[in-house]
Parts: sequence; structure tokens; C-alpha cells
Amino acid sequence: MEQYLPADEELADALLELAVPFDAVNGVLAARSRLARDRGLRTVFEEMLHLQTAAVGTLGRPSGLTPDWPAGTDGGGLLSTLLFVALAPHTRAYHRTLGVAPEVTRTTLADLGRQLAVSRWRGRPTGLGSPSWLTLHFRGELFQLGRLQFQRRSTTGDGGPDARVAEAARAAGLGEWILQLHVPDSSGPLSPAACDRSLERARAFFPAHFPAEPYRAACIFSWLLDPQLGHYLPDDSNIVRFQRRFVPLCRPGGPPEPEDTNPLRYVFGDAGQPLASLPRDTAVQRALVDHLGAGGHWYVIGGRLAL
Repeated sequence: MEQYLPADEELADALLELAVPFDAVNGVLAARSRLARDRGLRTVFEEMLHLQTAAVGTLGRPSGLTPDWPAGTDGGGLLSTLLFVALAPHTRAYHRTLGVAPEVTRTTLADLGRQLAVSRWRGRPTGLGSPSWLTLHFRGELFQLGRLQFQRRSTTGDGGPDARVAEAARAAGLGEWILQLHVPDSSGPLSPAACDRSLERARAFFPAHFPAEPYRAACIFSWLLDPQLGHYLPDDSNIVRFQRRFVPLCRPGGPPEPEDTNPLRYVFGDAGQPLASLPRDTAVQRALVDHLGAGGHWYVIGGRLAL
């Protein structure tokens, strides 16, 4: 294992560099010890690491990295965390070949720690609830630039996880390349100034590091763009002002289906709780609960803005 994981005394430092929460470090160290003892598990780990390493610098998620990977084990979430620790040097090396600033690399890969915290908040006792999401960061497909994350997407032959995004961009005539926006948890207010800074950074970052991929537009599909939020929130709220940046981007196939659990999951963590038990401390919390309580639904809506 010495060839792909830091030595025991260095592994804790490597985890902290990736923002892994302190209370998760001992569990990951135990997963490394288990890996050292179990040759079969080590073989599975090495095969997945080889697959993910080969994918660095390419677009589209490799298959197989599910929340219960490796199948049949009780430490899958922590083993996938360990996998990203082993993958991080390859990602950093790729970023260096592109000339990406170390601060951008650090902030992007620190989403590992955020996702561990979010997974626990959403009810998973240990490990990662969506490890495949992090393959975007570690393969160089997604970068965090300030408040927002930007995912490189091809609209032609895109076999990625959400092909509807590419289909909508093609239908809108946005060209071969788009940036898909993501709004990460626990990154501060979604203020207009913070969004302006992120977008300006993106306008400079991608032409500098990916000159063969001309990005004309940024696209997003999110419950944050549901116009019904404007019925509950003031005009000067960050969410309403965020919505105003975009013009509609419709997915093919007719009107969207309700996705009530989507905003509940992001705002409350556990989307299965009774509405009456949910907190009502913020305007957004009250809006989500009151709208559903009145028989309404929430939708994931698409938008685009020019770059």
C-alpha cells in the first residue's frame, strides 16, 4: 500500500488537507488498517484506484463507485474516502500540468470533507453517501471557483450522469461546450457579490486552462430556480436575485415532474421527516414547508446565462 497511500503517520495530515472532519479521521485510519490485513479487499481497492486514476483528465464518471462499494463490506463509505486520498496526488499532478493555482486545487478537493459532513447530516452514520459525485472533482471535470462550482460538459456524445442537461443545451443551441453550475453546501451566503466573483473567475479560468473548449454559456438545473419561491421570499433575497441571472432552459420531453424531496434534502437533510416536525427558522424553510403543506409541489428548473 506504500505505493499509493501515505504512511500511517502522514495519512492524518493528508485527510486534513482534504478537509476530512476530525471526527472521521480515526475511522478512515481504521479502514486503512483493514485494507492492509485483507488481501482480497486490497485487490478490489487497487482495481478501482486504477480505474479512477486512468480517468483523470477525462469527462464522464467511471462506473462502479456506489455508496456501498466495495459490495458486501461494512466499511464501504470509509474505503471510498481512502480511495480519494490515494487519488488526490494524481489529481494535483494533472492540475499542475494545466497551470491551475494550488488554492483552486485545494478548495476543489476539499469537497471531500464537505461531502462526508453532508452525508452524516443526511442520516448516513459514516462514509460518503454519493462517492460518484466526487469523481468529477478528482478527475478534473469540476472546479470550485469561489462560491460556485463549475463542471465541464460536452453537449455532443455526453454519456455523463445527467444527459438531460446536455440535451437541453443542444436544444437551446448553446454550442458544444457548456459549464454546469453547482451551488455547494456550507459555503456561505449565495450573495450577488459572491456569485459575481465566481462567474468572473470562471470567465478567466476556463479559457486559460481549457482553450480548446470554448464555453459560451453556463447552465444550471436546481430547485433554487423554481419561480414559486418568489411567492414566499422577498424580492431582495439572495435566492430571488440568483434566479434573475438566468433565462429559462427547458429539458426536452415536456414539463418537469415534481421533485419535492430535492429541496427538502438540501435544506433539511432528511427528506422523509413529517412536514410538521421540520424547523421553520428561516424564510426558505417556511416557504418549503408551507407550500407543500398547502398541496403544492417543488420543481427542478433549468436556467442559462451567457459567458
